[in-house]
Amino acid sequence: MSAVLTPTKMTPDEYLVWEESQEERHEYIGGEVFAMTGGRIKHNRITMNTAVVLRGALGGLPCVVFVAGMRVQAAQSKAYFYPDIVVTCDPDDLGDDNAMALRHPWFIVEVLSDSTAAFDRGKKFDFYRELPSLTHYLVIEANRPHADLFCKSEQGLWVLHPLGLDDTLRIDQPHAIACPVALLFKGVAFDAPTAAITES
Repeated sequence: MSAVLTPTKMTPDEYLVWEESQEERHEYIGGEVFAMTGGRIKHNRITMNTAVVLRGALGGLPCVVFVAGMRVQAAQSKAYFYPDIVVTCDPDDLGDDNAMALRHPWFIVEVLSDSTAAFDRGKKFDFYRELPSLTHYLVIEANRPHADLFCKSEQGLWVLHPLGLDDTLRIDQPHAIACPVALLFKGVAFDAPTAAITES
């Protein structure tokens, strides 16, 4: 996300119509529209690695893993975002191929960049937490092999699970996922003293 583009506020409906005619993607918060910045190679590689892992783990289930280009509606239409990855298994989300946004995701992934890290961990997560269906939020750092998994407890509390290179990303409910965190960083080179994660 970068600078505000609209000097006057748009309604959610005006934003959706306007966005359809734009060459680049824009997120929407409370009437203001923000251009999305392009990602670096390592950002895209981590995103694709993670999407492949999730698709494999959820194979056979009525779930879809969307990468980068699918909007999520949050805060009762007051905000629209394009997560790096979003997973939904909800029939209402998947029943209309012409839908302009997902409303019932259960898992969202954001790969952090220097310009978006504070927002993705802060205000954006505040909006995401308003989604009743969302129970897991994963933020992955692009500059070091580390991720933070936030899980919503039965009591409605969000619990942080820091994940290092030797850990396992594990989710039990509503769908089981277990994969080495190292797979998320496959082929990604980091500055010393961290070595690149090999392709093998």
